[in-house]
Amino acid sequence: MSEIKTYSNVNRNDASKSFGVSRMEDIYEKHGGKPDEPHRHNYYTVVLVKKANGQHFIDFKEFKLKGQQVFFISPGQVHQIIEAEKSIGYAMVFSAQFLVENHIPLSFIDDLNLFNNYGDTPPLELDDEILETLSGFSEEIIRYYESDDKFKDAAIGAMLKLFLISCNNVCTLPQNHPQQIESGNTILRSFKNLVDEHYTEWHSTSRYARELAISPDHLNRSVKSLIGKTAKEYIQSRITTAAKRMLYFSGLSTKEIGYQLGFSEPAHFSAFFKKCTGMPPSKFKKNR
Repeated sequence: MSEIKTYSNVNRNDASKSFGVSRMEDIYEKHGGKPDEPHRHNYYTVVLVKKANGQHFIDFKEFKLKGQQVFFISPGQVHQIIEAEKSIGYAMVFSAQFLVENHIPLSFIDDLNLFNNYGDTPPLELDDEILETLSGFSEEIIRYYESDDKFKDAAIGAMLKLFLISCNNVCTLPQNHPQQIESGNTILRSFKNLVDEHYTEWHSTSRYARELAISPDHLNRSVKSLIGKTAKEYIQSRITTAAKRMLYFSGLSTKEIGYQLGFSEPAHFSAFFKKCTGMPPSKFKKNR
């Protein structure tokens, strides 16, 4: 079984570039309508869809590709777009380097909660007004991108930030006091970082709560208020997503994958995977 295809650079022909934008219809024409194989990027991807008919798979979950939606794909997520016909819209890619160079802190991206690394990553559904607004931002970004303006990157950074803020405003925001929201964001950022570092060792909410010096209940409430799922659900999503990627793209056995993910017995891993996904890992591997 081949390794997953990974795109490391925003621009395959120029590694120095940290931002890119294309029209979906141009991408379709370039590839003759043929979908790319499942792959991942080491950078952020935003896909604004004005008109489409097809499917978008993100970490093995299928979403209908249609008009008036926007997808947010985080670095490392496996995805594939399959179009039944030519789509109309925009695809933007940018690296963490682009954010830093244009004075956009990474905490800004985290606090938006638009880019969800693991688990359910549904598109944001748009009404006519917000679609028109986001399309306007996208056209301005393309105009700057194709220009020779001295401060084009700064302008693109500003427009991208407005684009993301507008998307965030569409989401249901917590009605907490601003200080409570900021406190929750701080906990969420620290929790996500810990999960990325220790998900193959720590499987319980209490272990993360202890490291953060808060109670498990406080951690669950803080995480759920911002991303709509508990800390336990987030940990489970991180582990099952890693398992699915390994089952699909590696030649490792179920037993080997279980050990790599911190399960002492293959049966424990199989029971965990089935409880979270509804099927045993052997069946998932066979189906894929």
